[in-house]
Amino acid sequence: MISVADVKKAQNRIAGIVNETPFAYAPLLSSRCDARVYLKKENLQLTGAYKLRGAYNKIASLTADERARGVIAASAGNHAQGVAYSAGKFKIPSTIIMPETTPLLKVLSTKSLGANVVLHGENYDEAYAYALEYSKTHGFTFIHPFADDEVIAGQGTVALEMIESVDDIDIVVIPIGGGGLISGMGSVFKQLKPSVKIIGVVASGADAMLQSFNAKKPIDSVSVRTIADGIAVRDVNEKNLNYILEVVDEIVSVDDEEIANAILFLLEKQKLIAEGGGAVGVAAIMHKKFQYEKNSKIATVLSGGNIDVSMLSIIIEKGLIKAFRKMKLVITLIDKPGSLMDLTDLFRELNANIIQIDYDRTSTSLSYGDANVTLALETKGSEHQEEIRKRLHSEGYCFSEEMRG
Repeated sequence: MISVADVKKAQNRIAGIVNETPFAYAPLLSSRCDARVYLKKENLQLTGAYKLRGAYNKIASLTADERARGVIAASAGNHAQGVAYSAGKFKIPSTIIMPETTPLLKVLSTKSLGANVVLHGENYDEAYAYALEYSKTHGFTFIHPFADDEVIAGQGTVALEMIESVDDIDIVVIPIGGGGLISGMGSVFKQLKPSVKIIGVVASGADAMLQSFNAKKPIDSVSVRTIADGIAVRDVNEKNLNYILEVVDEIVSVDDEEIANAILFLLEKQKLIAEGGGAVGVAAIMHKKFQYEKNSKIATVLSGGNIDVSMLSIIIEKGLIKAFRKMKLVITLIDKPGSLMDLTDLFRELNANIIQIDYDRTSTSLSYGDANVTLALETKGSEHQEEIRKRLHSEGYCFSEEMRG
């Protein structure tokens, strides 16, 4: 494991550069989960993610010659911004190879920090292979996002801050992509607080580290697919797996639906924006993916908040439908004056607010003289929606509905 002495050296290097982010009790989440839950809010870090810690520590530890050659990294976004920001502090050039599927927000944010961004490959691993080749061709110093001891030590400073703030944690839940964060944090906890249980969380669509942990040997995935793009790592690094086998007690997985639920909960109830990878710890707690005693003190890291706005809007929309707070209907009317007004009057009586409406009389699926009205309604729960359905049936309307997932 990484020594606490190395993590403390990293803490000294990043002091004054990296924010010591809040580590606070989450009352609503705690009440929901029958535990005392604390959130380490790395989504509020300068670059929106914990990755700045490891990137800065690594670049600060380079020789003058290594820095002068310029640095290069492969990243789906958060490590990219950490490297770009750190390189800017040292006034050296940086190049970042990002997968072509990287959310636009992360690409633009990385460019705004002064990095030269090159898009290549369908996932992190393809971008990584190209970055290694690119670094050899141009003589750049490669900054690995997770399989580097200085990077891992930098990430371990998250755990030092948590221990300094809250002393009696029972369980720490940590996201896993490549494994740098959990390797660093797990090393600190197992040396300073060995009784703390360390639980890692992967996305089910990128679960190579879970498979490898169970088999105790590297097992790569054929492909990855998850909304948690920041932890969508296909291949397992042996160095990190060995660290994880040493310091991690259990690894669990959460699917995209559970991740989306956690993102929406954090946004609405905690007033916090988390990206998919940053929300997996909360998802694991909310959906009881591991066992714990009632009132256990559980800490998790919101490791990043750089979510694409388009993805966030989709999560909100689907979440409202699943929570019976929004209802989408397609209703067939006789296309004559007053038909639409009769329908809207019905919804007014039912106290259902129309927030979107579209009128179509040209669809080839319609009989002549009919029209389809597509509506989105604000509703007040499942009973309210059932009342709406019964009233539409009783009034003789023909309709279809977008069903909950």
